[in-house]
Amino acid sequence: MVDKEKRIFDAEQWRLEAQAVINDIRYHVHHIKICDDTVLTSNKRSIYLNLTTLEHFKFCIRLSPQGFSIVSNEHNYASKTNQDDDSNFEYFETIYSLLDSVSPEYRNSFGKSLLDRLNLLSESQKQ
Repeated sequence: MVDKEKRIFDAEQWRLEAQAVINDIRYHVHHIKICDDTVLTSNKRSIYLNLTTLEHFKFCIRLSPQGFSIVSNEHNYASKTNQDDDSNFEYFETIYSLLDSVSPEYRNSFGKSLLDRLNLLSESQKQ
């Protein structure tokens, strides 16, 4: 159990998790990337992502053991209070639920993508 906990809180593991999130949603947002380490440093407790929705709303997202949370409406910014106090946030279990709550265009894009894939599957089964 100790090894699993160390892996969860390892800074490099956070970076890999963040990259997986980016790869998963990049076609359903305008922009997403890991925050510049010179501004918001990733550590063993969390990593920060800059996100711009399809509606062009900007967010700084914190990914931590508690889940995903919006820490500001600016890229590369979280006040010192927001960085240290976990109780200030609404947490989302997944990036999908966070996006679903802030971006109607995400829902449309994700739904269209799912429908397109289902149609391709249906067509391939007919052949």
